[in-house]
Amino acid sequence: MLTKVTVTKKMTVSMDKAWEAISQIGRLHVWFPSIATCRVEGEGVGAHRCMTLRRGADITDRIVDINPTRRRLTYQRIRSPFPVTSYQGAVEVFESFDSRAIVVWTVDFESDPEDSATVAEALRTGIGAGVDGMEKDLQHPAG
Repeated sequence: MLTKVTVTKKMTVSMDKAWEAISQIGRLHVWFPSIATCRVEGEGVGAHRCMTLRRGADITDRIVDINPTRRRLTYQRIRSPFPVTSYQGAVEVFESFDSRAIVVWTVDFESDPEDSATVAEALRTGIGAGVDGMEKDLQHPAG
């Protein structure tokens, strides 16, 4: 079953600041409470983002596209603890009328029908917490 999950948040930081952070691809361990470590192997398109969850599971993303003009990062999850057969994510940044960033994080995944609602809810919760963590980090960056 193909399922789409979208999390949208207007931030209190500029579009440029949000895009700069997202395009660097490697701070997910700072933003997401569920991620213990995040390291990037390689650079740009084709790089692998390797993460370990606090509960011990491993995740690996392959960066598919980084489009500075559209302020869009696309990745494919190639290793996941979730019961999915495919997983593609995109993070986009738009500018609001008051020059603030609007971050839209979308995931399309395929899973057995009995797993789709559980996976979708876990993604909504996890991505929501990560986007909140990104905003907090960008407002008060660590020294």
